Amino acid sequence: MSVRPDSPRALSSVSARRGGRRSGAVDILLAAALWGTAGPVFTLAPASASPVSAASARIVLGGALLFALVAFSSRRTALRGLLRQGRRAWLPLVLGAVCGAVYQVTYLASVALTGVAIATVVSLGSAPAFAGLLTLRGLGRRWSATTAGAVAGCALLMSGGEASGADPGGVALALFCGFTYAAYTMVAARLIERGADDQVVMGSIFGGAAVLLLPVLLAGSPGWLLDVRGAAVACYLGAVGTAASYVLFARGLRTTSGATATTLSLAEPAVAAIIGLVLLGEHLGGVALAGLGLLAVSLVTLVFPERK
Repeated sequence: MSVRPDSPRALSSVSARRGGRRSGAVDILLAAALWGTAGPVFTLAPASASPVSAASARIVLGGALLFALVAFSSRRTALRGLLRQGRRAWLPLVLGAVCGAVYQVTYLASVALTGVAIATVVSLGSAPAFAGLLTLRGLGRRWSATTAGAVAGCALLMSGGEASGADPGGVALALFCGFTYAAYTMVAARLIERGADDQVVMGSIFGGAAVLLLPVLLAGSPGWLLDVRGAAVACYLGAVGTAASYVLFARGLRTTSGATATTLSLAEPAVAAIIGLVLLGEHLGGVALAGLGLLAVSLVTLVFPERK
């Protein structure tokens, strides 16, 4: 028996799907908010903690925790089931792990060459565009418009309207960074869409990334981790800035496309800027404040579309 599109049952089904997508988008925004705390927390680390070492420690600790939450829980059955799929699962998981590790390294390398503002704008700003190219589904005018607004707002926020002094090599690395971020997001989204458990997927990807970055951590003078303050910062970055945030991110990918997720992730620099403004005594100029407003409006529009 067919169901009329305007019947209560059909309308309830549509409402449930919209509610699920909205809930997933909120989860991704919360994950981005936790990512946005990583930079301010890193400022509390000992001076001997380099950005490369801290980023490596973050992924090693967070990835190990994510994998342990899967391997030593009731989800281990789902993990075994995913791994038994052979190349159909192994290839995407390996690709996701490599992209997750490369994302961290290329971002820090681009920051060293061309500065934080430009590296952040190019890497995070290009990720939604790369995600759009990688997806096989039409994204629609609303995604295009809100993404354009969010990217523009991010650029104004991070650079204050100043784009001079860009190093071509640094910009190229930042673009590659944006591509790898979009790639591992799309890989995770596809596996989850195919029925894989979201936490199993994320635990496997970042468990692999942790293995890849462990040599980087060990080669980068990790003595700062023995300091009480350093250990506390590393534990926060691993447990909250990575493990907890990616649990939320994975849950959001159940009902949110990878392309939309990369756009919503632009909330990360906004949260970092607000923390700097409110707690660290930093100041934002008029252009940066305008960018913050544009970014906020774009993300809210993406999460709460106009009702028809």
